[in-house]
Amino acid sequence: MIKVLVVLGTRPEAIKLAPVIRGLQQHGRFSVTVCATSQHREMLDQALQVFGIRSDWDLGLMKAGQDLIHITSAVLEGLRPVLAKLSPDWLLVQGDTTSAFAAALAAYYSHVAVGHVEAGLRTNDKRAPYPEEANRRAVAVLADAHFAPTAWARDNLLRENIPAECIWVTGNTGIDALHHVIHRLSQDPELSALASRRFQFLDEGKRLILLTAHRRESFGPAMEQICWALRDIASARSDVQLVYPVHPNPNVRGPVERILGKVQNSGSSAQRNLPAIGFLWLTEPLDYVSFVYLLQRAYCVVTDSGGVQEEAASLGKPVLILRNLTERPEGVQAGVARTVGVERTRIVSSLSRLLDDNQEYGLMAAPTTAYGDGKASERIAQALADTPPGH
Repeated sequence: MIKVLVVLGTRPEAIKLAPVIRGLQQHGRFSVTVCATSQHREMLDQALQVFGIRSDWDLGLMKAGQDLIHITSAVLEGLRPVLAKLSPDWLLVQGDTTSAFAAALAAYYSHVAVGHVEAGLRTNDKRAPYPEEANRRAVAVLADAHFAPTAWARDNLLRENIPAECIWVTGNTGIDALHHVIHRLSQDPELSALASRRFQFLDEGKRLILLTAHRRESFGPAMEQICWALRDIASARSDVQLVYPVHPNPNVRGPVERILGKVQNSGSSAQRNLPAIGFLWLTEPLDYVSFVYLLQRAYCVVTDSGGVQEEAASLGKPVLILRNLTERPEGVQAGVARTVGVERTRIVSSLSRLLDDNQEYGLMAAPTTAYGDGKASERIAQALADTPPGH
């Protein structure tokens, strides 16, 4: 048996690694151990539950006011006894979080081979996104197997002198997760009905705009600009409704509640609450099934999230990206996504154009397989089965 330690710390990591964990478990050649750093505690647990996965180790590192130095040092120290006891053949990390970087570094220090899921994404600006761009570039130096989601990501790695034989183009495992939940919603009427009841406050006659904004580089004035843009749209238009699941980080929640209003419960009682402004609904973070349900129902998506860019584009939902640079240019190249930055008037004008110009909307509302076909996890499992650690 090939011993694999999977380390994850945030909700996006859990969503994108859950299909990999399931794929390794079903393959037959792997002994899989899951270690949660708990960089994001509650949202991590929610995501794992969707896929029926529980962590075998929990470092329990989350604390109020945690910063990047605390997370990095705590993951390094917390993984020391785990690596010593398990002596895994491979340690798998995903993406660009601080947990992923620190776990890869701990594995390297312990002479354990590192597999990097979602390798090769680049903006080539180490401060945008911050700290994710630096994290993923550092993991690339430490990794022994690079699972690139696209050919563009593979080419980035080749330009950094990563040997071609260490790179596999697999598709993005986030699309595997998306397909899994969509299938469950389509096959389980009770689950679908539950998701629908959570959003009875929505008006079937209004187009739904789904929003997410939480990235660290947007903290401060940029987050305020985003909030004012949302307020402008919600106040000026009666033909749309906006749903914004608000990240719990005080740097996000502070300006959101100051400019837009109180965050409300997104559970079954939410329909009794009044929207914050116009038809703008501010909710607590959603579980993944509820989020996918809303994503399917959305007219368009406004986000600074990398994973949401992929999910929305795969479903043919036009995406306005609240950033000046994206490490996922495939959606922009396919015409289904557009970077609009974080300046108030540009966000408002870009969203208004998408809402008012049917031809513009039609050009962007085309599903793309640029980010994967739902079989990335199978390819990763097979690559690990065929690749002895250290080769």
